[in-house]
Parts: sequence; C-alpha cells; structure tokens
Amino acid sequence: MKRRRGLSTEDKVLWSRVAASVDPLHPGGRHPAPADDPPPALTPTKMAPSRQAAEPVPPPSLAGLRLGNRKDAASTRIDLSPLPNEALDAQPLRMDHKTHRQMTRGKLSPEARIDLHGMTLAVAQPVLTRFIMQARADGLRLVLVITGKGRAGGPDAPLPVRPGALRHNVPHWLHMPPLSTAVLQVRPAHRRHGGEGAYYVYLRR
Repeated sequence: MKRRRGLSTEDKVLWSRVAASVDPLHPGGRHPAPADDPPPALTPTKMAPSRQAAEPVPPPSLAGLRLGNRKDAASTRIDLSPLPNEALDAQPLRMDHKTHRQMTRGKLSPEARIDLHGMTLAVAQPVLTRFIMQARADGLRLVLVITGKGRAGGPDAPLPVRPGALRHNVPHWLHMPPLSTAVLQVRPAHRRHGGEGAYYVYLRR
C-alpha cells in the first residue's frame, strides 16, 4: 500500500486542540506542529560488496614457469620403485635352504635356459610363459632366464625411465598367473650365469 505523505486536515485540527491544552515548558514558547513527513528511521542495511571484492582473483600466471626441455627432463628422471634384485631379496624363501645357497653361489647348473634379450615386452611374455610351462612339464627344477641389463632410455623416452624393461618385468610375470603356479623361487643369477642380466627360476615339482 502506498504511504500517505503529510497530515490530513482533521489531524491538524486535533493537534491544535492538544497543543492549546498543554502548558509550555518555556514562557512564550510555541508548540511546533509536527512535520508533514518525519524523517524515516535509520535501519541498518547490508552494504553491497565492493567491486574489488566481488571480482574473482585471477590465478597466478604460468608465463614464467619453465617445464624444462628434453635435456633437462632426461637429467631429472626418477624411479621410486625398488630394483629387481631388492624386490626379489625381500621375497620369502620357499625352497630348501641348502639348495638355495648353492644356487645363489652359482654352484648349480641350470638345466635349460632362454634368452629374451632384444625382444619386446609383447613378444617376450608369451615366449617366457611357454618356456616355463614346458620346463615344468619336462620335470626340470632350475632354469635360467636371460633378460640383459638393458640401457637407459634416450631423451625422448617417457617418464619415469628404468634401464631394462625386460629385467624389470620378468620377475613380475614369474609371480603372476599362470607362471606363479609353476614357479617356486626367483633369484638374480650369479655372475657366472649372467649376473644382473639373468634370473634363476626354481620350479615346483
């Protein structure tokens, strides 16, 4: 409803009668008539946010950030995964202690061997699977798997780069089905049988 502004004629007459019946505080004083439009009461209002606060803060500029070139990336490659030899040494011993000691000292001759050096991962895995399953079917106990030590990738290789993809993947394959059902123990070969570039694989009966 729209607010009416000012006093009506009837209100003014009533106010004059009330003023005439009241004794003034100061002699000769007047009772001023109320203002037609009293000032509105001051009520707290929510201040609008300033333009500076309302505007989103821009993200920090990446113009000065350098990701490095290929040469820099090659020099900062890191690999937090354990080396194959360290991971194998952490595996529990499942074979006879005396036989294990003779094997790791290179005093046992492998009964068969396979050389995966130079193969891609896609080719090497099925070749290794057939070799291990056939060796177990033939009743062999100790076989040698040669992977090579491998070389670090070039500047175009993805991160992280580890030397020797076969050297790192073969132990994982040997501990995964279906080879895990045939393999009892995997250990790095003695240097007379290839050292870090080969593995002893002791098969289950």
